[in-house]
Amino acid sequence: MFLSDIFDQTIKKLKAQTANVLTLTNLSLGGFAIIFAFNQNLNLSLLLIFVAALADRFDGMIARKLQIESELGKQLDSMSDIISFGVAPALLIYQGILFEFGGPGSFFTIFYIGCGAFRLARFNISENNGYFTGLPITAAGCLVTLSFLAIPYIPAPAFFFIMIILSLLMVSPFKLKKV
Repeated sequence: MFLSDIFDQTIKKLKAQTANVLTLTNLSLGGFAIIFAFNQNLNLSLLLIFVAALADRFDGMIARKLQIESELGKQLDSMSDIISFGVAPALLIYQGILFEFGGPGSFFTIFYIGCGAFRLARFNISENNGYFTGLPITAAGCLVTLSFLAIPYIPAPAFFFIMIILSLLMVSPFKLKKV
């Protein structure tokens, strides 16, 4: 009886951390994407950002399914998202094209990250009632990352507009229904 109680408690604790492990996987993939971007391995950085998006998708889904949502999990998810969908995509585009513009390229890289951080902070303190306010950072990060593939096909200044538009959409007041 005693051994089964320990086993049950251990399983319960492991179950409670399942979503957080996926969230930390998201963060780790984003961290590796940053390292690979710094080392000019931009295609691997791109891949890691998209895999981080999958981990991000599943962490929330599992937390809801197992009914293990928590305030800690919400905060950890936001911290992970700023790394994987704020910093990593911004550095990927910076290393891929925006570095060519010097100061303005740096400014819009940081501007995107700042808007992403603001969006996450606003999300964490607001009631969402089935809606997102502004473009979620995961979507913005995936769009920035996807735009990296267009570098050979569109003029370099277009990436300023991509970064500005996605930055402003993240902090905009429009409502987007959750799916």
